[in-house]
Amino acid sequence: MIKRVSALVATTALAATMMLGAIAIPAQAAIRHIDGTVVSKNSENRSFRIRTQSGSQPRIKVTSSTKFQRLAGFGALHKGLAVEVDAKNTSNGLVAIQVETSGGGGADDGPNHT
Repeated sequence: MIKRVSALVATTALAATMMLGAIAIPAQAAIRHIDGTVVSKNSENRSFRIRTQSGSQPRIKVTSSTKFQRLAGFGALHKGLAVEVDAKNTSNGLVAIQVETSGGGGADDGPNHT
């Protein structure tokens, strides 16, 4: 009887852990760190495009929640400026969480950046 209860508790704990892990992974995967150079800016819809090392040119939207580091806001973005962007995927595309000039020395400077 004790073995059955122990096995049931262990199985339940394992299932709960797996469910929590499955929930946490998509939330973490939604944030992207993107390094690139500004190639264009659209003030009307508050968005900009950057060219990454791979040559892609993602469009990134800026909202009132976007934080700017070492930049005086959206107005300071200009063609040729090297930036690092943390953005989240939304149904309307990428939305910037943080934008900063390159060389910020953040903790995320690793090989998995685009």
